[in-house]
Amino acid sequence: MHHPDICIAGAGIIGLSLALELHHRGVRVTVLDRFSPLSEASTAAAGMLAAGDPHNPPQLRSLSDLSLSLYPAFLDRLHVLSGIRVPFQTHTTLQAIPPGVPTTGNELTPADLAHLLPALNPCDHRFIQLDEHSLDPRQLATALLAAIPATTIDLRPNTPVLSTRSVNNAIEIQTPTGLLHAKQFADCTGAWASITSRLPNLQVTPKKGQMLAVSLPSSLPLHFVVRTPGIYIVPRTSGPNAGRAIIGATIEDAGFDKTIHPSDIADLRSLAAALLPPLAAAPQLEAWAGLRPATPDGLPLLGALPAQPNHFIASGHYRDGILLAPATAHAMAQLLFGEAPSIDLTPFSPARTPPEPA
Repeated sequence: MHHPDICIAGAGIIGLSLALELHHRGVRVTVLDRFSPLSEASTAAAGMLAAGDPHNPPQLRSLSDLSLSLYPAFLDRLHVLSGIRVPFQTHTTLQAIPPGVPTTGNELTPADLAHLLPALNPCDHRFIQLDEHSLDPRQLATALLAAIPATTIDLRPNTPVLSTRSVNNAIEIQTPTGLLHAKQFADCTGAWASITSRLPNLQVTPKKGQMLAVSLPSSLPLHFVVRTPGIYIVPRTSGPNAGRAIIGATIEDAGFDKTIHPSDIADLRSLAAALLPPLAAAPQLEAWAGLRPATPDGLPLLGALPAQPNHFIASGHYRDGILLAPATAHAMAQLLFGEAPSIDLTPFSPARTPPEPA
């Protein structure tokens, strides 16, 4: 029977990125997924590498910056394995400044905004310009799936983890098709992590996000991301989805329900059209919902689970799974190999104390 060195639960962007990093290190890896690979939050995302989003917790910045530094090599490795080049779709974001936040002199003037994006109606927002990339998560998913056959990774879809337990310095993983034994286990199941693992303090809960795609009118050649506290508009500039813009997203406590509500989609369209009036009549191409894995303090869980030998977790990335995938894979591989991580992972410890209720 095949017994991997490491078993990963969850074949989303986090789980498959970790699997590729471990394969690169010569590890035998099996990846189990309760559904189809990359069918949940990974392909529902907008794809912004938003390290500079002012709404991110400040503790996230070191992990975000590490991930940005690793992204070119991550995409190059995918290209070598899959033959598919995943390009950055945009390189600039017009970011609305939250009320009361100083701009340190870099606020864009009305003339600046009119030059950068003549169609923009700032409304009551002040904007700064961020050097920030975005990519198309669906292109990324295609490349990831195409890379797997070029490796020794054993990918098993429709195989949920029913239970895990430590046995003789190893992990016994129960699945519907039988037992699997591995030296170590990593839970990368995203919004399902509280079901897969016995989390000691901080639970991972799903935060539903509805969003839509529209066809960009010829009168609006959009090459920037536009982001405010209530809305983001992310264009696709190349590849199979070129010529569309992603508009999102709601933030809802709805459990694992992914029902699309026309009224919510209409509200998102209205917010987008207020910023970019040419979008008011843009044809809608599709609408969908994803489940972000959220923790109470907004920070991911990265590390060993207390009192569960050889059991690790990488989950709770909330809105930043695409951004944080390369750094998560890098740091988790270091932990699994017993190495000192490149950055301080204390803020992301699974054993940290949950925040006090507001």
